[in-house]
Amino acid sequence: MTRLHVGTVVTRFEAGAGIVALRGAQALDPAAYRTTLITGRGDRLLDLAAESGFEVILEPALRSPITPGDDLRALRRLTALCAQCGFDVVHTHSAKAGALGRLAAHRTGVPRIVHTFHGLPYHEFQSAVRRGAYIRIERRVGRFTDVALCVGTAVAVEVVRRGLVAPERVRTIGVPVDHDTPTRTPATRARAREALGLTGAGPVVGAVGRLAYQKSPETFVHALAALHRPGLTGVWVGSGELAGRVQELAVRERARVVFVGERSDVPDLLPAFDVFALPSRYEGLPVAVVEAMVSGIPVVATAVNSVPDVVVPGRTGLLVPPERPDLLALAIGHLLDHPREAARMAAEAYMRIGDGFNSKALGEELTAAYAPSRSSRL
Repeated sequence: MTRLHVGTVVTRFEAGAGIVALRGAQALDPAAYRTTLITGRGDRLLDLAAESGFEVILEPALRSPITPGDDLRALRRLTALCAQCGFDVVHTHSAKAGALGRLAAHRTGVPRIVHTFHGLPYHEFQSAVRRGAYIRIERRVGRFTDVALCVGTAVAVEVVRRGLVAPERVRTIGVPVDHDTPTRTPATRARAREALGLTGAGPVVGAVGRLAYQKSPETFVHALAALHRPGLTGVWVGSGELAGRVQELAVRERARVVFVGERSDVPDLLPAFDVFALPSRYEGLPVAVVEAMVSGIPVVATAVNSVPDVVVPGRTGLLVPPERPDLLALAIGHLLDHPREAARMAAEAYMRIGDGFNSKALGEELTAAYAPSRSSRL
């Protein structure tokens, strides 16, 4: 049996997009598929990919910021790789890799082109000129996209509404989480707090994500400071370009926040939290939120993009507007002050996640997306 060769292209092989790309590739039948991963940079996920037997190619010119020189070099390199490797499928993730990777695959006649929208590259805070340019680029490469996999309903709706990809080629997917993630019990809570070096019995509010503009870590710090609760500890798991600035802000605001950096054991740390907070300005559907729900932790999140797919106000958690630390603080305080209500939401969230958010489901979606189709590209 001849295996299909899949070229997976992702700008940064880290965080949510990297996790979805890796777990999706791992879920494919190795007798039917072989995967080559192409990325600009990565973290521990690169080692996990290599351990899974995937070929890994680093292309440093593939970077998130718009830099014409690097972008042109990355396009040339991706085009050469598509020609040399003879991919049967090219599957791109994230905006920059999505645009350059799909264009390179189209130029070299790759039979099947798939893209995963983890979110959208344009936002309200951008200028109209930039937003318009991003939309035009997405529409152009969308013409030769065979399948668009959208992480969450809101992302899929926006892709259809803006005409980024033909409606019949748009699919909605979830994020793959490990349902063996430890649930929060007194024992797992104690172990997780010990692993984080936390002492005392006070409440802990945690967040997971890059210390970057998208994740709005300063909102998290301001919210904890606004709570004015002795003994309250905030924990942020993740690193990023704003690390120094956010740590200085926490000192100025007199907010007790422990910044633990990148960790490979995030699921094991989640039971340490009494409340999980997601303060992001924009998202697709974050893996960390779903993992928190699997762990049985009550969630407060910002009402952005596909987050309401899983955080249903008053049922499976609480939603607040982005960039409103005052309201984030009120919602966190409400869950801390009403543990029975918080536990009810956490239990319903766990039940709603069900079997739709796992690697097996994602593997089935990818198998269908990679299958040859007679439909013609526009």
